[in-house]
Amino acid sequence: MTQSPNSPDRYAIIAGNGHFPFLVLEAARDQGLEPLIIAIKEETSPELAEKAKDIHWLSLGEVAKGLDLLVAEKVKKVVLAGQVKHAQLFSAIKPDGMMSRMLQGLSRKNTDVLIGAFVRMIEGRGMRVVDSTLFLKPLLPEAGTLTKRSPDVDEVADMDYGREIAKKIAGLDLGQTIVVADRACVAVEAMEGTDAAIQRAATLSNGRRLVVVKVSKPNQDMRFDVPVVGRKTIRIMHESNASVLAVDAGKTLLFDRQNLIADANEAGIAIVGM
Repeated sequence: MTQSPNSPDRYAIIAGNGHFPFLVLEAARDQGLEPLIIAIKEETSPELAEKAKDIHWLSLGEVAKGLDLLVAEKVKKVVLAGQVKHAQLFSAIKPDGMMSRMLQGLSRKNTDVLIGAFVRMIEGRGMRVVDSTLFLKPLLPEAGTLTKRSPDVDEVADMDYGREIAKKIAGLDLGQTIVVADRACVAVEAMEGTDAAIQRAATLSNGRRLVVVKVSKPNQDMRFDVPVVGRKTIRIMHESNASVLAVDAGKTLLFDRQNLIADANEAGIAIVGM
C-alpha cells in the first residue's frame, strides 16, 4: 500500500550510512507505509535505490533543498535513520546558504548540537521528527545476558568500570564506546566510530582480553544518534580479542539481532544489556 501524499501520517526517512535506513524502510512497509526517502549522496548506500520506490538524492550541504522537498511532498513525520560521519563537516562538501548560516550560529559543533539544529529546522517547517526506533522496537535489547555465555567476575568488573567512564564521556558528546582491559581504559571512541576504536584498542593492549562498553547518552534523545551495533562489530571484536560487549538495555539497536547473537555465541563473546 502506497501512502497518499495527504495522509496525516506521511513519513519520510532521511537516510545516512549503514544498514539502519534499510531496516526502517522494511519495518515501515510491514506496517503498510511507503515513506519518502531522502538519501545523502556522501553517506547513503547506493543499494537503497534498489529498495525504495520514492527516493531523492541530495548532498549533505543541500539543506534548503531537502526541507523544500519535504514540504512539497506534504511529509508530516520524519525519521532520521543512519549515521552521518561527524568528519564530513571537515570535508570538501559545499554547504548551501542555510547550512552555512546554521554552522556560523553554533557555539559548538558536536553531534547533539548539529543534529539538534537540523531537527529544529525540520520542525520549524511544521513537521515532527519522531523516535528513530519507532518501527524497530524488537531490536532493542532487554536487560541481562543475551548470549549463551555470561561474563565472568573479572569481565563484570571491567563492564562496571567501563560503564561509569563511558557515561561521562557520552555526557560530553565525545563518543559512546569505551574499551577496557583490567579496569583500565584502553580506548575512547571519538569521530572514528566504534569499530575503529576497538581496532585501536587491540593495537594498544598487547593481546590482553578486552571488554567493550557502548552506552546511550545520559539524556538520550531517541530521535537521533541512537547507539547501534551490527554483525561487523562482533567480527572485529573477535579479531581484537574482545570477549564482552555491554550495551544499554532498551536504548541500543542490535541490527540483525538473531544472527548477531549467533555470531557472538560462535565467537565465545558475551553480550549483556545493562
